[in-house]
Amino acid sequence: MPKMKTHKGAASRFRVTKNGKLIRRRQGGGHLRRNKTKRMRRSYRKSVSSGVTSTIKMVKAIAGVSVA
Repeated sequence: MPKMKTHKGAASRFRVTKNGKLIRRRQGGGHLRRNKTKRMRRSYRKSVSSGVTSTIKMVKAIAGVSVA
């Protein structure tokens, strides 16, 4: 069976930590910031860990890393 290819779109948007969690940027902070509150704009600067349900599928798409 051939090797799995890395999904480049997912690889550029997610990082896998040492513990196997996924780190991603928040959505919605790219443009149209004028009508958003200061609190919302501040929260867009921070990274957030991804949910548990999609983690296994995304890690496989990124690097073929085994998640147990």
